[in-house]
Parts: sequence; structure tokens; C-alpha cells
Amino acid sequence: MAGPGESSTDRLLAKAGMQRAPSAKIELFQCRDFLSAELCEELIALIDAGRRPSTIADDNGDSYFRTSETCDLSASEPAVQRLEAMLLELNGIDPAHGEPVQGQRYAVGQEFKAHTDYFAPDGLDFHKFCSVAGQRTWTFMIYLNEVVAGGATRFKTVGKTFQPEAGKLLCWNNRRPDGSVNPNTLHHGMKVRKGVKYVITKWYREKEWG
Repeated sequence: MAGPGESSTDRLLAKAGMQRAPSAKIELFQCRDFLSAELCEELIALIDAGRRPSTIADDNGDSYFRTSETCDLSASEPAVQRLEAMLLELNGIDPAHGEPVQGQRYAVGQEFKAHTDYFAPDGLDFHKFCSVAGQRTWTFMIYLNEVVAGGATRFKTVGKTFQPEAGKLLCWNNRRPDGSVNPNTLHHGMKVRKGVKYVITKWYREKEWG
């Protein structure tokens, strides 16, 4: 049985259309058409209305490491509430363990270089970000639109690259079975070559979100 802040392979694979990447190194899944075109458009409009430059934890000095724009989506928005309900039905994770939903927008030339979603245990900002809610457990990311060229998400360690498709969900466990962080979750939000990319990201924590 999954613990607090956790989902499970069995639960996720019970969803029609869910596929697991064929690698023992990572729990990584995709599900096409998870969101309707209508809901995708509503979420895109919210991102456009509130976007700001993205930042990273443990700044590495590379000003081009993450060049997208980010938007925190209000839990009071009906579109966000519908999304949250769908995620709860899918993953069964107590919503109290979820961070607020974020949206990201990538214009031509923008990217998020290879990174992990967990906070490095030896990082300078680890205590700042993890002292209350603990480490990140699962990531649920959803593409909201088609991209003319570029914008794929590449998991180099396990040889998987996912192309943006409107409504397609990717999700992965940021930890190994023993609870340690999993470096095989390293992934690269590759440069958009033509068009604009919109995604939604929902992260979960070991403890309740403070």
C-alpha cells in the first residue's frame, strides 16, 4: 500500500491508456488524452494571464539553465479544481501533500536544461525547501498543446524522449523504493524550435504542504 505522498504502479496502470516506460531504473509513465482540449485551453489562458520568469533552487550560476516562464494557478479557479479532481482520482495521493499547481510557458529558444525535480540533499537550499513538507515524491506533468518543432522532454539515462501532445500526461516517482532520491529521473525540457509550449506541473511531498 502506498504511503503518504505516494502513488503506486498498480494504481496508475489501472487507468485506461496508461503506459509504463520499459526500464527498471525508474517508475515513469505516460497517458495520452488525459485532459480534454477544452480544459487545456482554459489552463493555457490562466498561464498567459499570470506568467513570470521561472527560477530554480540552488542557483548554479547559469542564467540560461531555465529560461521559461512560470505561473502559480489559484486553487479557486474552476479549471484548476477540475484538474485536481482528475489527478486525485488517478493517483490517490492525499491533496494535502500536493504543492499548488504550476503552469509553464516556453517560447522559441526557451528550455529547462537537464535537472531533477527533487531537492538535492546536499544542496544549499535543501533545508529551506524541505524542512516543512519534506522531499518531493511524485511529479505529474501535462502538455497542454502541440508544439510545431522542439520542446520534447528527454530522460537521457533511460533513453526516453516524449514529444508534446495536447492533453498528454507524464508522471514519475522521484524516489527509489528505499526512499532515496533517484538520479535516473534527470530530464531535460528541450528547446522549443518553433511555436510555443505550455505545460502543467503538479508535485507531491512526503509530508503535508505547509
